[in-house]
Amino acid sequence: MEFMGDRATLLETGRFIRRRAHLDESASDAASGSPVVGDKETTGTCETPGAPEIIKATETAETAGCAATAENTGTEETGGAESAESPESAESEARHSRAADAGDTASMSVLGALLLRRGDLDGAEPYLRGATAEGDRAAANNLGVLLHQRGYVDDAAGWWRIAAVAGSAPAAHALGRHYRERGDEPGAEYWLRQSAEQGHALGAYALAELLEHRGDVGAERWLRAAAEQGHREAAYRLARLLDRSPADDPHDAFGWPRTGPGPSGRGAARTGNGPATGRAGEAEQWYRQAAARGHRRAALHLGAILERRGEPKEAGRWYLVSAKAGEARAACALGFLLRDAGDEESAAVWWLRAAQEGDGNAANALGALHAARGEQQTAERWYRAAMDAGDVNGAYNLGLLCAAQDRTPQAEQWYRRAAYAGHREAANALAVLLLQADDATGAEPWFSKAAEAGSVDAAFNLGILYSGRDEDRTALVWYERAAAAGHTEAALQVGMALLHQGEEQEAERHLRCAAGGGSAEAAFRLAGVLDSRQPPPGAPALGEPMPAKTECEEWYERAAEQGHRRAQVRAGMLAAARGDMESAARWYRAAAEAGSRNGAFNLGLLLAREGGEREAALWWSRAANDGHGRAALRLALLAARRGELTEGQRWCARAVELGPAEVAERAARLREALHQELTA
Repeated sequence: MEFMGDRATLLETGRFIRRRAHLDESASDAASGSPVVGDKETTGTCETPGAPEIIKATETAETAGCAATAENTGTEETGGAESAESPESAESEARHSRAADAGDTASMSVLGALLLRRGDLDGAEPYLRGATAEGDRAAANNLGVLLHQRGYVDDAAGWWRIAAVAGSAPAAHALGRHYRERGDEPGAEYWLRQSAEQGHALGAYALAELLEHRGDVGAERWLRAAAEQGHREAAYRLARLLDRSPADDPHDAFGWPRTGPGPSGRGAARTGNGPATGRAGEAEQWYRQAAARGHRRAALHLGAILERRGEPKEAGRWYLVSAKAGEARAACALGFLLRDAGDEESAAVWWLRAAQEGDGNAANALGALHAARGEQQTAERWYRAAMDAGDVNGAYNLGLLCAAQDRTPQAEQWYRRAAYAGHREAANALAVLLLQADDATGAEPWFSKAAEAGSVDAAFNLGILYSGRDEDRTALVWYERAAAAGHTEAALQVGMALLHQGEEQEAERHLRCAAGGGSAEAAFRLAGVLDSRQPPPGAPALGEPMPAKTECEEWYERAAEQGHRRAQVRAGMLAAARGDMESAARWYRAAAEAGSRNGAFNLGLLLAREGGEREAALWWSRAANDGHGRAALRLALLAARRGELTEGQRWCARAVELGPAEVAERAARLREALHQELTA
């Protein structure tokens, strides 16, 4: 039995690699492939802490809103959108200037906001102070913005408080952010909640951030409120929250069944290849909304959902959007999609782009691509780049590369480096190398470490190790563990052990798993279990239709198709019993040509029955020379009928030598008769 894991192929790490997240991003985000640049994408001054929003004052100075980003209003307004870029705006500014100089409060507020957006702080300040003195809350907020930009943070907070008390939601938002920066979370929550409850998108988002940081379930409500007002980052964060939320079904972040350790399950189950439903489906919709508004990480997650659902064309479109926006992991994922579609050259272009931006997974993919082309030095360079990017798979793949070149010491070095970093398959590969060097003592702890970390091959290898020491009970424990994870050969070993213990029903279950996984030996043994339960089939009566194949015959044939010689012989016997001589001859011949002496003997019987004694003698000779006593007896009888008495005696002697007892007895009698005939 061979150990699993030595000289394996490139480890398939999937589209996303596991990285350490920081700031406010959760561990589950990192596990599903989130970037490590923080928990949000900033899109304008209103998105970043300490960058308050400028209220776009109206003619009445009563309507407050953020004019800095498209995130909260759904528009593409920017600071300076109403600057003197057209005759109308120039005329409007001149009109407000005249009115402001004449003492009009509303015009002072509007003109001050316009100059502030333009960056003319000196020009804006007197107008804003004048409007603020007349009780204009928008001007008070904007005066706070101006003072904040000049570094007078405490003075700014004072004016924001005045505006917030007067009912300005943007000012309450700015004041809440100010308190949070100062570490006053109760004060921050109070003012952010005031802003959020007035329907202010940025206030709702900032409040959700604060609550999420504290682990408060109320964060979802405010993220939803901001997202429903078109806040792009809130839509993305809401989608991530829904992805991370526990649900009834153990699904991963993309709505697919989980098969390994990781964050809690998500969302409702998908049906068929259609869209996900429940929370998972809602998460997808928010990803889609954020992605449509240019959020590159939302586009990445949306692409992953679509790819897992089996919609590669649509997934590729979103990966492309994300990659063009600078998301390296999207470029890497796009490369995998193109590779799967057969466009290796285009895949390499995107992998190169991602690798140059520091994506270790893309560097590994490039390494594998060049290794497959025989460009070992280039492959090694990319694997090293992956390692430098913090991807431990790079060291593992370097080990694989060296092992393939019989550079065992270097392979051990790289496997050991990856294994010490926690790479379970590298630990398994290192153990295999040590075992091949007759260092079973050094191999065992690495097998154990890899198996405990979830390596199925390592669990199987531990089974082999303990079995070789005749510690069958311990070996069975590890075989069962590997079999439970879907390891075909381990399932076969468990099935055989259970058969030996007489637990036929449980053995059958494991043999079916192994046979279904493609094990020819498991299919043969399963067929044997089923075969033992049914009476031997009788020959069909004349005129009756040929009986249908039994399940055990189908399993024999499945093993026979994979080249299992004993299964080929047994499949031939069952076919012959059903009267299907054509199939019987085909299976006997396949077994005989593969070196089976029983197959050669049975093929000879079939040929002799149909009048082909000459060819039958050839196959019997092959079987007899391989130690088949009955074939030797048949050759002796054939020689006797032909009058070749000396040849008959020779084959009789061979049959007596080979046995079994019944054959030896008959051969001895025939030899005596031939001797008497020769001496008569």
